[in-house]
Amino acid sequence: MAPHQDYYCTAPARTEIPGQCVVYVNGTMADCTEWEYDRRTFTETIISQWNLVCSRTHYANIQQSILMLGVLLGNVIFGNLADRYGRKMPLMVSVVLQLVSGIGCAVVPWFPALLVMKLLSALATGGTMVTSYVICMEIVGTKWRAAITILYQIPFSLGHMSLAGLAFFFRHWQHLQVAITLPSVILLSYWWIVPESPRWLLAFGKQRAACEILQKAANINNIRDKDIPEMVRQHCLHQNSKRSNLDHRASFLDLFRTPNMRVKSLSIFFNWIVCGMGLFGMSQYIGQVGGDIFVNFTVSGAIQIPGNFVAWWAMNRLGRRITLICSNSITGVAAFLLIVVPNDVTWLRLILVCSAIVGMSVSFTTVYLFSGELFPTVVRNIGVGTSSMCARIGSIIAPFVVSLDHIQSWLPPACFGILPLIGATLCFLLPETVGCKLPETLEDGENFGKKLHKIKKNPKDVEAEATF
Repeated sequence: MAPHQDYYCTAPARTEIPGQCVVYVNGTMADCTEWEYDRRTFTETIISQWNLVCSRTHYANIQQSILMLGVLLGNVIFGNLADRYGRKMPLMVSVVLQLVSGIGCAVVPWFPALLVMKLLSALATGGTMVTSYVICMEIVGTKWRAAITILYQIPFSLGHMSLAGLAFFFRHWQHLQVAITLPSVILLSYWWIVPESPRWLLAFGKQRAACEILQKAANINNIRDKDIPEMVRQHCLHQNSKRSNLDHRASFLDLFRTPNMRVKSLSIFFNWIVCGMGLFGMSQYIGQVGGDIFVNFTVSGAIQIPGNFVAWWAMNRLGRRITLICSNSITGVAAFLLIVVPNDVTWLRLILVCSAIVGMSVSFTTVYLFSGELFPTVVRNIGVGTSSMCARIGSIIAPFVVSLDHIQSWLPPACFGILPLIGATLCFLLPETVGCKLPETLEDGENFGKKLHKIKKNPKDVEAEATF
């Protein structure tokens, strides 16, 4: 919606030199007040509609910053709401807000109003991202958690690719805005399709509602020989015996209140920052290699899909921690090699950038599942929401890191190389979570990984998981 677009000054005097903001009129310099835009690629952008050039260039960057800020706030706000009031209702509120604000972006006549609508739209997107992932992970059993994470990430890459196709056919930014918003109508059906999280219901003592959902799941899965109400009753008795009053007032501070939770939270949060900065930054850095804007954008999305399948295999075979260490290391090494490869060896630089993007896509997929398994149920949405917020911080930083190329060409790849390697090092402080029972209470979260990297489930836990 705000791509690079050549422009020519037309008033107070016409010039044929693109990007000129000052012209000579009768021997004196004067600022340009009107411009003509190159519309061969895009018929209308927010830049050409509101003249975001010359002294107003920074307004386009402000819109991008507001977009990322909105996603960040949405992760935190809806993460807290989902932990307090259940996963389903905040999800539906964010879907409705996403639809209304998205259409609003396309019809507002003033740029300040567009910024407000973009903030609300991004707020909703942040809400759908964090809430939808948590509810996906909480309605499946242990052996399906990795599969769900992969299946959740693949549509993200497909959406990335399809955006290039939509932009190719809809060259007017308002038409493109409508095109990317209208699919949200389909998400309204989630009110009837998506159940409330049974894990959340059990964590907050809503046994009857949990029984109804679990019984429906058992019926769909043809499980007839389980006494669901009795299993739920036993589960709740077990949890109540070790639940503290603090669990009922669980908040963001509980992520840092105890030593083990503090180390795990800080380590995983830093890795989220690395993923946000690395994935979005390298996807932008691929433009430094040269080529067509639509092709480059499509490639940067397409190469993430193989990364998702690699992550699926690696997370199950190697575990979450080793996978994250390896993928971060691949990105770091590929980025450092960009420093020494000459600019005229385009094909090799493209391969290295693509390798770094694949590495980051594996890291992103892994860190999603890893963080969801590390945090206990009572603060899982807060934890995943804060994690996703850290990714937004990284994505906000990413364009500025890429722009360091104007100072020294080696600075962007150096930053993209150092931080993933630091993230890989911090992973050694995290416990392995593959095959482990999800922690439920704050006490579970503090004890998890304290002595053993892997906690085997007892037969009753396995039986209860089968119901999910």
